[in-house]
Amino acid sequence: MVGLLNTGSTPVTSTKKAVKCGLFYMIITIGEIGLMLTPEFFIRNIMLGLGLAMDAFSVSLANGLREPDMSKKKACGVAGIFAGFQGVMPLIGWVCVHTVLSVFKELERFIPWIALALLLFIGIKMVVDGIKDEGKDEIQCVGLSCLLIQGVATSIDALSVGFTIATYDFWLALVAVAVISLVTFAVCLCGVFIGKRFGNKLAGKATVFGGIILILIGLEIFLTGIVA
Repeated sequence: MVGLLNTGSTPVTSTKKAVKCGLFYMIITIGEIGLMLTPEFFIRNIMLGLGLAMDAFSVSLANGLREPDMSKKKACGVAGIFAGFQGVMPLIGWVCVHTVLSVFKELERFIPWIALALLLFIGIKMVVDGIKDEGKDEIQCVGLSCLLIQGVATSIDALSVGFTIATYDFWLALVAVAVISLVTFAVCLCGVFIGKRFGNKLAGKATVFGGIILILIGLEIFLTGIVA
């Protein structure tokens, strides 16, 4: 009977060992990531974030022009949507590079066309709405569906950043996209507030100007992608 009771470790003991091993692995992983989080790492990803955020900044500017009375809470929400997309897209690119590289390369050539179509659709709609409503005092609000389309259109080219951060492991890639997201949030928030300030001065023409900005951004992304 005693022999039967001492045949091996109990489930509780096994669980404790697994937890200890997991914590040990986590500490090792955090330590390795910490060693790679050098000033050069942050500078590189901050600059990358600034470069990626320029289109989102311009669109945020257009949104501020379109809705000059936008609240601070909504402005943070607008910046948050762009920051979220700018962070998610490079991470999706990273996953694609490490899994379905051939499929990702095929998709990459369609990115400029997708961005052009989305931004042309929103931009032309804004110009038409602005011309129709010219002379009215009614302020047009920026809706969630519009923001989501803008977020996809301005961040879809960030899929290619998956190649840039392909040498990082998953946790380091997460830190990199977090830096990119924070930079994008700050840049877009500035864009919204600048647009709001000029939107009040431009009154009814703000929506038309915002639409023109989106059309120009779409053309710029398209031409840059085709030439590249």
